[in-house]
Amino acid sequence: MQLDLNNRLQSEIRREHYDGAPGVLTSALVWLIASAVCFFAGALQGVWALLIGGALIYPISALLARFWVKPKAAPAPNPLNQLAGASTVWLIACCVMAYGLYHLRSEMFFPAVMLAIGCRYTVFATVYGLKIYWVLGIALVAASFLSFFFWLAPPASALVGGLVELAFAIVIFRGAKAFAAAA
Repeated sequence: MQLDLNNRLQSEIRREHYDGAPGVLTSALVWLIASAVCFFAGALQGVWALLIGGALIYPISALLARFWVKPKAAPAPNPLNQLAGASTVWLIACCVMAYGLYHLRSEMFFPAVMLAIGCRYTVFATVYGLKIYWVLGIALVAASFLSFFFWLAPPASALVGGLVELAFAIVIFRGAKAFAAAA
């Protein structure tokens, strides 16, 4: 009985948010913009591009999801939305900490945020009921460790985060299209 309820709630979230693909794509674009800003204007400006752009990921991705999903009615309240929202509090706290790390060593900011976002994607594995979010989360965690241990310059580190998310956005969009067609 509980498993059926979980599957129903996850299916609703998947349908409403197009498997989360618009969010992953929007996040990837924010990372890529931050990398470019970092490269052309400096690390601090790239940090602010990621922080401000990151704050806009949900509203932009919600608009994109409406474009792909074309909902007929407002979605019903779903407790899994609360789980995703609760993980946002943790993410904001980690971004504040990453900003503090930036002032110690600028190379630490992007790997720290990448690590936090990678861990957050593991929560999305439960929200959407999709194992791809475990893989995405682990890939971002690994990328953050590599960026940190190789002391990648801020533009390169942000580029790595953006490219990882862009690759996964493509995979998740394909799955979302198949899910939508089957529904």
